[in-house]
Amino acid sequence: MSGTATLALHWSDWLQFFAHYLSLSLLSVGGAISTAPEMHRYLVDRQHWLSDAQFTASIAIAQAAPGPNVLFVALLGWNVGINAGGTVSGLFAAALAMFGMLLPSTTLSYFAARWGHRNRQLRAVRAFKLGLAPIVIALMLATGWLMASAHGNPREDWRLWLLTALSTLIVWRLRIHLLWLLAAGAALGAFGLL
Repeated sequence: MSGTATLALHWSDWLQFFAHYLSLSLLSVGGAISTAPEMHRYLVDRQHWLSDAQFTASIAIAQAAPGPNVLFVALLGWNVGINAGGTVSGLFAAALAMFGMLLPSTTLSYFAARWGHRNRQLRAVRAFKLGLAPIVIALMLATGWLMASAHGNPREDWRLWLLTALSTLIVWRLRIHLLWLLAAGAALGAFGLL
């Protein structure tokens, strides 16, 4: 996809697009970013509505922007819409993606949080909370792997992989804010060191 109106999407495609985000909403246990691998499979590999570069750039731009990290969903929708017909389609697709991603999970979270708060002393509620932690970690690792593998072969791009590993360790162990590491990576890239 080059960003020009090359897709011919019909109402059934838009409905399928919306339904896909509705279903992903209920899987986004670690946040919307945890479903990025499935979004990639659907939007890039299966439907061919976005290119790999558009997908990766959408996530990178949205994550670098201030605000909630769910913004990448709107940006993915925007790019699908732009590829399908321009600005109006972009706005429509961004709204469909965001509404689809937020409606089920928000509704379920609201009612589950109310119930969980009322029943927080139950053993099953405590066990459920503890059991979700490994699932969230695994989903986040899958997302990180997808984003890192977009940079190519580790043997050829070993400096990028090393920087990714070092950044992960620094954020995890030293609690340095990620924006400082992004700035350092940008400076290294500007000087041609990466």
